[in-house]
Amino acid sequence: MNQPPSDSGIRPDVTRLLARMKGGDEGAEEQLLPLVYGELRGLARAVFAGRTAGNTLQPTALVHEAWLKLDGHLGSVEDRRHFFLLAGRAMRQVLADHARARRSQKRGGGAARVTLDTDLNAAAEDRSVDLVDLDDSLRALAERNERHARVAELRLFSGLSIEETAAALDVSARSVDADWAMAKAWLRRELAPGG
Repeated sequence: MNQPPSDSGIRPDVTRLLARMKGGDEGAEEQLLPLVYGELRGLARAVFAGRTAGNTLQPTALVHEAWLKLDGHLGSVEDRRHFFLLAGRAMRQVLADHARARRSQKRGGGAARVTLDTDLNAAAEDRSVDLVDLDDSLRALAERNERHARVAELRLFSGLSIEETAAALDVSARSVDADWAMAKAWLRRELAPGG
């Protein structure tokens, strides 16, 4: 991989840059975005994969808006894993806010929809899900079971695998697998027509 070297000749690591930011190094933030930008774009592209036409928000805009949401919180981010957890949450918030704004402009006819890369709607022919409905459902799920909602958010918006989600939540992969199954079933029911 051809990466430009940092000043020290070693490519900076996200966790180290975050630690430098916590220590007040203003130059670290300038180095962070180029380092994580490709991964953030990958997350954004995954969210938009198979989306329906008419959505005006693009992956690049999603990354930039999520970055702006993160900007004031970067000094409190612990490490790379924590950064991407927050980035996934920021993307979810940006997408939901954008979908709500479009919905209010069009009175429900133009609500943004995305196709989920999971089998959340595997039974449906049209696997796209209204982002406002998904965000509302995730909020309702969090009221019932916070960990199920976190698992769903990490899987859907941070693009984490079962194992990565388990590490992020400090639980076993078996627990995450069970939580994910419960969350998917609950969300499927909530997002079903007439649900």
